[in-house]
Amino acid sequence: MTEKEYKELSIKEFSKAARVYETDKGGIYKMCKKDYPDILEELEKEDFTDLLDCGCGPAPMLTLLHEKYPEKHYTGIDLTPEMIEVAKAKNMSDVKLVVGDCENLPFEDASFDAVICSQSFHHYPNVQDFFNSVYRVLRPGGRLILRDMTMKTAAVRWFCNNIETPIFNLLGHGDVRIYGRDEVKGFCDKAGLRMELFECRGFCRMHCVARKPQ
Repeated sequence: MTEKEYKELSIKEFSKAARVYETDKGGIYKMCKKDYPDILEELEKEDFTDLLDCGCGPAPMLTLLHEKYPEKHYTGIDLTPEMIEVAKAKNMSDVKLVVGDCENLPFEDASFDAVICSQSFHHYPNVQDFFNSVYRVLRPGGRLILRDMTMKTAAVRWFCNNIETPIFNLLGHGDVRIYGRDEVKGFCDKAGLRMELFECRGFCRMHCVARKPQ
């Protein structure tokens, strides 16, 4: 598929999911909740003031953060307008919500202390553009905390990317690809980010932390 087709498929998928994403009818999307404690634990290791959530959906992670740290400044961006509509309906103070493309973040240079991205970047057809854009909007010393699906072996990742993903796309999912450690490190290196941590946690969960050097 083309870049445009992948993004159109993702918008179609998540437009349908927006109203049920955080409910008991969320289906596979309920799995995303398993990422939130690890993201929160990682964020709590260092102070931050301004945070960006890439692929924020209806802002479940920003909701948790806003409740715990209401004095911080939060921004969420998502490609799907319906997701942002649901997020805005929560009326959270000092939370900016934007419809936009995470491969070309519409924010000023050095705007954020932390960028989080959970179960989103496997939908991006131009992954290097995402990492480059994250580097640009992070302040020196700022971190990217990345959670997504992965598999420990290249053979299983090949099966997922070449057999499972095309089937999922036929079923209406806008998945592009899952990645392993070496691939993610390559994206970070090329963007200028220093990968500090990469682990496979729980059920096929990538936990990655990368930093923009001072």
